Amino acid sequence: MKQQSSITETPEIYLRLEQYSDIFSDFDIRPYRERALSIDFLDEIKRAASDKDGSGIELMLHIPEKDRNEAEEEVIKERLTTHFKRHYHLLSKEKRRVMKLGLTMVFLGIISMIAATLIIFKDPADDLFLSFLVVFLEPAAWFLLWEGMDQIVFNSKNINPDFNFYRKMSNSRGQIHFKSY
Repeated sequence: MKQQSSITETPEIYLRLEQYSDIFSDFDIRPYRERALSIDFLDEIKRAASDKDGSGIELMLHIPEKDRNEAEEEVIKERLTTHFKRHYHLLSKEKRRVMKLGLTMVFLGIISMIAATLIIFKDPADDLFLSFLVVFLEPAAWFLLWEGMDQIVFNSKNINPDFNFYRKMSNSRGQIHFKSY
């Protein structure tokens, strides 16, 4: 009978690079500390991370032995960590904003429905303004309700893939390693 270990292993991603500049945009000539990350590099990490479970990922970047430079590696680790944390916080804010907007719209839709219901019980046939208010509030209530639910259910889910990726990667602090090949 096999015993299962209570220690969970950190998922790992292994990438082979020809040089450090493979991590960064070819069009950006600033130093590594400020340089934009390559879309291809980020896409490759996202693809590799998509099937990894856990809250953090260990990133192993393999560089030719002759090209290794520990000072540059430290700068690159810091740059990657900063990028992942920054985008995680930006997406976290965006997700909260979308959820808040959706909940506000649903709440206003329900309030509009209640207001329209109360007006109908007052018999708006005699009052032109109340009749107009019912005609205005009913479609507004449905619009707010459905659009708010769309924000909560669909728009927040559209953020999830990137949000989950950056959450995993931002929890990888200290788990970015360079290896020789």
